[in-house]
Amino acid sequence: MIGYLRGTLLEKQPPHVLLDVNGVGYELEVPMTTLFQLPAVGEPLILHCHLVVREDAQLLYGFYSKRDRALFRELIRLNGVGPKLALALMSGLSVDELIQCVNAEDTSRLMKVPGVGKKTADRLLVELKDRFKNWESTPLAGQTSMEPAELSAVTSAQSAESDAVSALIGLGFKPAQASRAVSSVFAEGLSSEDLIRRALKGMA
Repeated sequence: MIGYLRGTLLEKQPPHVLLDVNGVGYELEVPMTTLFQLPAVGEPLILHCHLVVREDAQLLYGFYSKRDRALFRELIRLNGVGPKLALALMSGLSVDELIQCVNAEDTSRLMKVPGVGKKTADRLLVELKDRFKNWESTPLAGQTSMEPAELSAVTSAQSAESDAVSALIGLGFKPAQASRAVSSVFAEGLSSEDLIRRALKGMA
């Protein structure tokens, strides 16, 4: 099992990142809440990891904090929740927002996540309510807040818009829905991460 990786951030192609660790490039899939906190390309980075081994692939998932990874592991233990749906949930809601959503039994907010219908939302609320009993509703001491970091990556407007749409489609949104969401928040000078964050906020 790969617990964490320390290296240099080489690429950000939402929802994937490429991390150079002593000359070996590791491709990881990350939730949007992690992507928003990443440093600029070329900067050092530590990601906490979870490895999923399937018959046809070995998939590595990366998280900015141990708390994020713990949530991912809780989610994929639930009946009918795989890594893709877990990442979609974590991309639309931070750890604290998901805890608050569960405590408030807010199914409507969960249903805005692609792949989550009424029955799935109801089941998630029931199963997560018990699992979240010992979770704090604020970030644990010594761990990073969920507030998005300042982003310094420079991309062209066209590339940023295309990357943002592709990332939303990767999360499970329909192409037309993803395109509309990004177009509605598009502004010159915004990075793909900014566009994704604004689009997700607009759809929530």
